[in-house]
Amino acid sequence: MGGKPTRVTNAIRALRFARGEMTQAELAERVGVTRQTVIAIEQGRYSPSLETAFLIARALDARLDEVFAYPEDAADGARAAR
Repeated sequence: MGGKPTRVTNAIRALRFARGEMTQAELAERVGVTRQTVIAIEQGRYSPSLETAFLIARALDARLDEVFAYPEDAADGARAAR
């Protein structure tokens, strides 16, 4: 989980607090990952798998696009490379 930070951004921390101050440990338990994984995702050091991203969104009672975002300029570059 080390290395280059991900370009994927997230609102996990804000959503955790909006959902009754859910702890990282509680979110990790609901999703089935370690607290360290939640910390790394929250800090932008690790991009979750698609399945884990959906589970996080579900645990936070939010849509996937409310939890995670990808910069528009990065998407444009990927389209140009095709």
